[in-house]
Amino acid sequence: MPDPLADTANTANTADVHPLTPEDKGYKMALIASLCSGLASYNALYATQAVLPALSEDFGISPSLAALTVSATTGGLALMVIPLSIVSERFGRRHVIQASVLAATILSLALVALPSIQSIIAVRLLQGIAVAGVPAVTMAFLSEEIDRRYLPRIMGFYIAGNSLGGLIGRLIPGIALEFTNWRIATLLSAVFAFSMALLTTWVLPKQQFFTPKKITLSHEVQAFTNHLRDPILLKLFLLPFLLMGSFVSLYNYMTFRLIHTFGLPESLTALVFVIYLSGTWTSTRTGKMVNSFGQSKVVVACIALALVGLFFAFIPTIPTTLVAVLLFTATFFPAHSIASAWVGDVARQDRAEASSLYILSYYLGSSVIGWVSGYFFAHSWGLFIGWLILLTFIALVTAIAAMRRVRADS
Repeated sequence: MPDPLADTANTANTADVHPLTPEDKGYKMALIASLCSGLASYNALYATQAVLPALSEDFGISPSLAALTVSATTGGLALMVIPLSIVSERFGRRHVIQASVLAATILSLALVALPSIQSIIAVRLLQGIAVAGVPAVTMAFLSEEIDRRYLPRIMGFYIAGNSLGGLIGRLIPGIALEFTNWRIATLLSAVFAFSMALLTTWVLPKQQFFTPKKITLSHEVQAFTNHLRDPILLKLFLLPFLLMGSFVSLYNYMTFRLIHTFGLPESLTALVFVIYLSGTWTSTRTGKMVNSFGQSKVVVACIALALVGLFFAFIPTIPTTLVAVLLFTATFFPAHSIASAWVGDVARQDRAEASSLYILSYYLGSSVIGWVSGYFFAHSWGLFIGWLILLTFIALVTAIAAMRRVRADS
């Protein structure tokens, strides 16, 4: 009896099949799909963040309870990253990405009809579970299908889509709230996300180098154990924990700094998220940087520049504070995109599991460090920035160690 997954089986033994390059139609399709999947999934991930005050007022709840509509989603994502990466080993990366991005954005559309904050939090948890398939599997999909020479560029477009998706997910409802209620504002953002999801499912190229495998507990345990024993991968897993934790902390508490210290109005302070565009721009240029200097050198250089940027935050002026955020943002996104591609390059087997460990570390950093940083901020701004400098310095040392290990092994 034929295998129902045979259409996704490895066909790399045929002479006309090769990893995708810029000359291939599939490469261009992968480029567009990577960008659109990021736009759709990260828009869905942050669907309620811009309307939290409106939710609090409409339902008569505390800000902390309203914030659970965001925490529930990131929690659901972290919960399902590893299980969905394992599922993709059997049913295919492409199928998981398509199902994930469609389910997550359909749930965004459903949010506007929910009657209570409890039902919204429950659906947001489901949204996190649904959206987890995109970050859990996309890295593995691209690592398998794209020629390794061009992988950093494709990964850069995916990360650019992430940053744009997060930005648009905040700007569309945030601006719309000036003219309408939170339900219509959320609906407008959801319609955009769903259109990007449809485009993703349409243009995502078929798999050429994926072979379904039988999932067993012993194999999965061995796969994760092997990845955690790899000295290079272990360092690459630590990087997103430190960098994403620092990045989220900086943005979480920057608005408090701008409002309470510098007296800026909240509407103007919200525009600080436009700085995300600097990360979008630099992410799309990672391929050229890697081709010129090598991925390890570019990661080290980006983290070093991020570290320099943080020192500007010690100077108590609005321009220097924004320079700090700008420099950190512009270097964080390319460092993340290259490091994530680096994981797929190092992990020649069980790539989905390796990618899921990277993404798990990424969101753990966001949750754990983002929470712990609040204690430093509550003490003083200087101590808070010193804490972020320490974390970024550790990331720099880690990246340098990974670079030296690669050179020693080559």
